[in-house]
Amino acid sequence: MKNLFIKQKVFSLGGKFTVKDQQEKDVYFVEGSFMKIPKTFSLMNTARDEIALITKKMFSFLPKFFVEVNGQEVLTIKKEFSFFKPRYSIDAAGIEVHGNWWDMDFKVLQHGEVVGQVTKEWFTWGDSYKVQIMNEEMETIIIAIVVAIDCVKADEAAASSAAT
Repeated sequence: MKNLFIKQKVFSLGGKFTVKDQQEKDVYFVEGSFMKIPKTFSLMNTARDEIALITKKMFSFLPKFFVEVNGQEVLTIKKEFSFFKPRYSIDAAGIEVHGNWWDMDFKVLQHGEVVGQVTKEWFTWGDSYKVQIMNEEMETIIIAIVVAIDCVKADEAAASSAAT
């Protein structure tokens, strides 16, 4: 089992994250596009090579995000129509998310087997998440899922604050 920690930089335009290991060494970098349509988040390794891309679909009635890993689309996160509490679903071959992903407390399963677990770290400056990786082959996908869900949450928060 491997533990990674995702820390969002508080004062960044477009959204930036650093993913660190238990020794606090940088493992991945995430950079969001600023003033770009469609909005994207790029997940890069330490050599700054892009290994995953999260893209918000434009001109969609309900928000939809696509996640690509190594150029292949692996999952889609989409908002479902509901009157009260926001509901989202994740479409992917054999990948499911169980738990309260709106509060960033969930497990990632592949074909029914837990491959990762995400918990939000409280009392930190900016959003921070602890990610436990049980299957290292799924590491990039799990990190991309966390960033995509955080992007969905930020998009939802911006929409609700604009409405008030």
